[in-house]
Formats: sequence, structure tokens, C-alpha cells
Amino acid sequence: MEKLQVQRRKRLVLVPYPLQGHINPMLDLASILHSKGFSITIAHTKFNSPNPANHPDFIFLPIQDGIPNLDVSPPNLVDLASAINTNCKEPFRECISQLMHQEQRHQVVCIIYDFLMHFAETVANQLNIPSIILRTSNATTLLAFRTIPQLREEGYHSLQDSTSYDLVPGLHPLRFKDLPVSSMGSLDNFLQLLAVVCNTRTSSAIIWNTMDCLENSSLARLQEQYHVPFFPIGPMHKMAPAESSKLFKDENNCFEWLEKQAPNSVLYVSFGSIAKLDEKELTEMAWGLTNSYQPFLWVIRPDLVSGSEAFLPEGFQELTRERACLVRWAPQKDILAHPAVGAFWSHCGWNSTLESICESVPMICKPYFADQKVNARYLTHEWGVGIELGDVMQRTEIAKAIRSILVEKEGMQMRQKAIALKEQIEQCMKDGGSSYNSLDKLVQFISSL
Repeated sequence: MEKLQVQRRKRLVLVPYPLQGHINPMLDLASILHSKGFSITIAHTKFNSPNPANHPDFIFLPIQDGIPNLDVSPPNLVDLASAINTNCKEPFRECISQLMHQEQRHQVVCIIYDFLMHFAETVANQLNIPSIILRTSNATTLLAFRTIPQLREEGYHSLQDSTSYDLVPGLHPLRFKDLPVSSMGSLDNFLQLLAVVCNTRTSSAIIWNTMDCLENSSLARLQEQYHVPFFPIGPMHKMAPAESSKLFKDENNCFEWLEKQAPNSVLYVSFGSIAKLDEKELTEMAWGLTNSYQPFLWVIRPDLVSGSEAFLPEGFQELTRERACLVRWAPQKDILAHPAVGAFWSHCGWNSTLESICESVPMICKPYFADQKVNARYLTHEWGVGIELGDVMQRTEIAKAIRSILVEKEGMQMRQKAIALKEQIEQCMKDGGSSYNSLDKLVQFISSL
């Protein structure tokens, strides 16, 4: 108890990147570290700010970001990261200086920042505060990031070729089309961002939302390249089953519908908070779902279709009314844990990937940008728990994939592999497991700073 009280006087400042897939793991990490006795301050942009009401034990510190309301889409993501790091550095430095002055009883011992919020490291260095990086994507994606500039120097011209099936040298099983570079706007601007985010600079360590049983090889390769301690403590949403900060309102009426469905019979469909479709893709999705003759729960965000509201094709709802549930947003972790859900059609963001694997739910993969293509390739060709759709949405291919994963032998085999993966992950989290031990080491490391 005395040790906890000592820890409680040690304040950590956590700095999330303002997108849903980055905010959630940072707040999960905050909950984990708070449970270990640390006081927590969340320094966040006003753009996409988290809801303080969900975390009454934390102090929330808004930072002026100068970010106007903008369409958050893949071509804009590099510019968004650049603007945030340019605009937030001075306001953040002022906020932390005031915090250090005001909270003499709560020493700021460390700043933990999302790898895209690298201005926080600069400020930490100026104020002589140790800093630690949180990697919210997987280790293999960082390997790919580090390889991209090297490939360009070696004269490879397939970096942004989303159709190249050639394997990337040294990154098996990734193909050039899987590299996290296509759809990210200007290649030169992206490479400039990589030069910063792949560098630890003066930071003392890296925290990973991953685990040895999934990425032992990638973590080992990276550890040879980085001379700072690694702390893989994933899956953080399971290590800290706390309320996440949601940028959208859940619609919980879907559970009443799920309760009426048979075990492992429902396809859950969601593409996260950013991925967008065009009208043709939406139409092919709708008819693919219709022609599969399987029950489905489909999250259709109001902004799912680029440039307009999502309109479903005429006749779709009438034909699928008896086996469909359509919502604008949903509590994904709870849905994936429901016994009726048999598969997940996803954009394959890392959070969605972990949440699905942790509930032994195989995936239909339709990645769009950044780490999603890396994740999809590993789901299908490394872990054997996914089916990847082609580059172009086709209703016949969609219907075939849905039936395959829900009712055919291939899907049953994937479900067995997913169950085995879930068991491995649970072992990582138990006392003596790799994630459990890594978390203990992280707490000791921070306490020694």
C-alpha cells in the first residue's frame, strides 16, 4: 500500500494521436498504468478530443492545435500529422511547464507519446523529462516503414504500386502491394514523416500493443536495430478492460437482434472510423451480403461513402430484412465477444485485428491504407485466420467469401486456428506470461526514471 501511494505521487503525461485507432490504446495504457499506482494526465488536441467523463480518475489537458474541421481521409493523414506536430509543440510546452509548476506534490516523471506525436519528445527533451514511445500499430509495420526508404534508394519503383504481387525482399510474406505507403498522398512527404517516426531520438523505450506469440520474429529483428528497451504488453484492451473513448455513439439495440441468432452464424461488418467507399463499392457490398444468404450485422457510418451519404441499393433492405441488422456505430469489442458472431469483415486496423483474434473470430479482410494491408497479409498468410478480398469489390466474390468463412470447411479450419491463437494470447497475459512480465518490467522501468 505504501508503494502504491508513492507511485501515486508520480505523474505520467500521455499524449494520444487524435484518431480513434490511436486514442483507444493510449487510454487503455493509461488505465493499466493507473492501476499500477501512477497519476495520469492525458494531454490531447481539441480536434477529436476524448471524453473526460469516461475516465474520471485522469486529468485531461487540452492542447491548442490550430486544426480546422477537415475530412480525415488517407490522402490527408500525412498533412494532418505534420500540422499537429507543427502547431502543438509550443502550446504543449506551455501546458507541461504550468503543470510542473502547479503540481509540486505530483512530479511529472515521464511523457508517453503516440509515435505520430513526436513534438512531445522535443518538449520532453527541452524540459528534461524522460519520454517513451507508444507504438499503436504492430511491429511488422514498423519493419516495413524502415524498409521503404531503403527500397527507394535501391531503385525499386513498385513502392506505391497497389497491384504488384512481387514479394518485398526481406519482408516475407509481404508483397509490394502490402506496403503501408499507397493511398497516403505524396511519397516524398510520407518519406519525410517516416524519417521522424522511425527514429527514437532521445526517447528511453518503446511500448508495443502487441505480444510475443504473434510477432516474436519482428520484435527480435527490431530490437537488433533499436538500442532501447522494448515492452510488448498487448493486447492492451484485454490488459485494461476499461471504458474506451468513443468518437461515435454506440447503438446497443443490435444485441437484442444478436440474441436471436444461432452460434457462429453472424457476419459482423465494420470498416472503422476513417475508411471510405465509393457508391459502386457500397452497392457491390450490399448485393454480396444479400447473395450470401447469411445473417449479418453491418455498421454503416453516415460518412462511409466519400462525398455523400451512404444510400443502399433499392430492394436491398426488403430482401435482407429477416437476417440483417444495420447500425450507424456499434460497441465492437462486445459484439466480437458475442457467441452469435462467426466472422468479421474488416478494414483490418490493428485494434480491430487484435479484438477479433482475442475472441477467436476469423476475418474477411478488405484493407485500405497504412498498416491495414500488412495486418491483412499476416491474418491470411502468417496466422491463417483470414480471407482477403480482391482489390475490386465484386458481389460474387464477396458472397463466396462469406459462405466460405461461415459455413464451409475452410471457415471451420480458420476458426480452430483462431481459437488456438486466442489461447496463446491468454497465456501471454497470465502471471508469468510474456505480456504480464513485460508490464511488470515497464512499471519498474518508469519507477526508476
